Amino acid sequence: MADDVSKFKELLTTSRDPTEVHDWLFSLIPLGVAFVFFFIFLLPMDISNKTLILITGFAAGFAGLESYWVLRGWKKNHGSTVIMGLMGIAVTFGVLGLYIKLT
Repeated sequence: MADDVSKFKELLTTSRDPTEVHDWLFSLIPLGVAFVFFFIFLLPMDISNKTLILITGFAAGFAGLESYWVLRGWKKNHGSTVIMGLMGIAVTFGVLGLYIKLT
């Protein structure tokens, strides 16, 4: 129980490195490259729900990236990184759910 309290205290008190935002933006590059290849791969196929597959693939990739950032924030005791990562996952799946509901 004491370890949980100390971890929570560290998450609240440890300041975040200013280059963290730069690192996050830089981590979007491999995701973008992977999505471009995914898009090129699906483009010539005759699939009825191609848009849904593309949106779901993008959401899964972005949620995976955000999961990495949650873990990174947890290891470095950056509470704001953990919170923003969890919010990013929630927004991603919220937008995906809204898109599925509307189509």
